[in-house]
Amino acid sequence: MLTYNEILDLKLNANLVVLSPCDTGQGRISADGVIGLSRSLISAGAESVLVCLWSVNDKSTEFLMTEFYWNLQQNPDKAIALRTAMLTTMKKYSRPVDWAALTLIGEAE
Repeated sequence: MLTYNEILDLKLNANLVVLSPCDTGQGRISADGVIGLSRSLISAGAESVLVCLWSVNDKSTEFLMTEFYWNLQQNPDKAIALRTAMLTTMKKYSRPVDWAALTLIGEAE
């Protein structure tokens, strides 16, 4: 298990870190915002982090992530790639609970 403090000790040179398992975007709420894995990764040097805010369906998440990576190959803007993947996923999985849990934190490009 990797802790927040261990992540802070890392020196990352990453354009994007993806934490697609359920609830990876959660953390402790403080006066400075949410303190969790994403904040630790940004502080350690990741330009952006893709996290999941709640428990999601495996099939819809697999579909969305496949679309995200395909879109990212076409356009280096991670926010646009995620938005496009969500719009495509909405057509197959209409319930927001199945496609709206992923969020991008940090730099879009």
